Amino acid sequence: MSSDVNLKFNESRNKNSSRMVRSDDFVNDAKNAYNLITTEDKPPDIKYEKENSWVAGVQMFISFLLAGFGMVAASLLLDVVQHWEVFSKVSEVYILVPALLGLKGNLEMTLASRLSTHAHLGHLDTSLGSLVVGNLCLIQCQAVLVGFLAAMAAVAMGWIPEGQFDIHHALLLCASSVLTASSASLVLGIIMIGVVVVSKKLNINPDNVATPIAASLGDLTTLALLSWIASLLFKSIGTSVILPSLIIIVGAWLVPVCGYIAWKNDFTQQALDEGWVPVVSAMIISSAGGLILDHTVSMYSGIAVYQLVINGIGGNMVAVHASRLSTQLHTGQKEGSVIGSTTKLLLLMVIPGQLIFIYTIGYLRAGHTSTTPTFILIYMSAALLQVFLLLTISHYMVRWMWGMGMDPDNSAIPYLTALGDLLGTALLGVAFSILFAIGDRDSDVGD
Repeated sequence: MSSDVNLKFNESRNKNSSRMVRSDDFVNDAKNAYNLITTEDKPPDIKYEKENSWVAGVQMFISFLLAGFGMVAASLLLDVVQHWEVFSKVSEVYILVPALLGLKGNLEMTLASRLSTHAHLGHLDTSLGSLVVGNLCLIQCQAVLVGFLAAMAAVAMGWIPEGQFDIHHALLLCASSVLTASSASLVLGIIMIGVVVVSKKLNINPDNVATPIAASLGDLTTLALLSWIASLLFKSIGTSVILPSLIIIVGAWLVPVCGYIAWKNDFTQQALDEGWVPVVSAMIISSAGGLILDHTVSMYSGIAVYQLVINGIGGNMVAVHASRLSTQLHTGQKEGSVIGSTTKLLLLMVIPGQLIFIYTIGYLRAGHTSTTPTFILIYMSAALLQVFLLLTISHYMVRWMWGMGMDPDNSAIPYLTALGDLLGTALLGVAFSILFAIGDRDSDVGD
C-alpha cells in the first residue's frame, strides 16, 4: 500500500512539473493523491456513519479512566522504586525514565493509530496476518534502536555536568534500556493488536479507546520492567560486564533483521521510512523532560507520583485527537464540527479525570501528598494549560503533515506525546515551585 501511495503522490505532483508549483497546489496534490489511495482501498460495503458525540464521549471517558488508573499505578510504582538502590546510586536512570516511557508510549500509540485507520479501511478483515507481522517487527526494530539512543542520551546528560564517565553505569543503562524496550514492545504490541481487533468486533471506535490503553499499559509495563532489569543488572556492576554486553549484542542483531522484514511489508514500509525522525526527535524532547524531572525530584519528593499522571493524561488526550483527525483525513470524511466537539469533550474530561486521580493518590497517601484546595487549583491550572496547548498544536500539526504528503499516523503522535511530557513535567515543576513560594510547604512540595 505504501509504495502505491508514494507512486500516485509522485504522479500527481509530476503533472505540475511544467509550471511553477505554489504551496497551495502542493497541498492539493498531496490531498488528492492520498484521497485517491484511501478511496480505492475502502471496501465498497463499508459505510462511514457520523459518530454520536455522546457515544464517543462515553467511550473516551471510560478508556481514559481505565488508562488513568493504569498511570496512577505506574506513578505509585515510580514513587516506590525511586528509593531503590539503583536509582539512588545511578541517578541517570531518572533521565532514562521519561525518555523510555515516552518511547514506548509513542511506538504503541502510533501502532494503535495505524491499526485504527486500517480497521476503518477494512484491512483487518483482509490482511490481518500481514499487518500483525509487519507491525510487530517494525516496533521491535524501532524500540531497540531508539532505546539504545535513549540510554546514550542519558549517559551523556549524566556525564557532561559531572565530568565523570563510568563504563559500568553506561553498560547498565544501555542493557536495561535495550532489554526493556524489546520485551515491552513484544508484549504491548500483541495486546494492542488484540484491543483494536476486539474493539472493531464490538462496534467500538478504536480511535477512542486504543491509544489511551496503549499509553497506560506502556507506562506501567515499561517502568516495571526497567526497574526490575536495572536492579538485577546493578547487582552485577563491578563483577562482570558479560551479561549487559550480551544483551546489547543481541539487540544490535535484532535491529537489521526486524527492519528488513518490516521494509518488505507493504503495510509498514512507509512507516519504517517516515517513522525514524519523529521517534528519535521525541526521544530527545522527552530526555529534556527527564533532565527537568531529575532536577525537580531532588527538590520536591512528592512530584514523582504526579509526573506520570499529568504527562499520561495529556499524552492520551492529544493522541486520541490526532488519531481521530488522521482517520478522518484517510477516509475522506469532512472535518466539520466533529473535531471541534471532540476537542471540547477532551478539555472537559481533564477536570473530572484529574480530580479522580488526585483524590485516588491522596487516599492512598502516595508521596505524602496533601490535597489542599490551593494544591488542586494550581495543579488543575497546569493540567488544563498543558492539554489546551497540546490540542491546539495537534490540530495544526496533523493537518500540516497531511498537506505535506506525510502520514500523521506515523509522524504526529511521537512529537505530540513528547511535547506532552516536556510541557507536563515543566508545568508541574512550576506548579510545585509556586506552591512552595506561597507557603504551601507540605512534604509533597519539598519542606
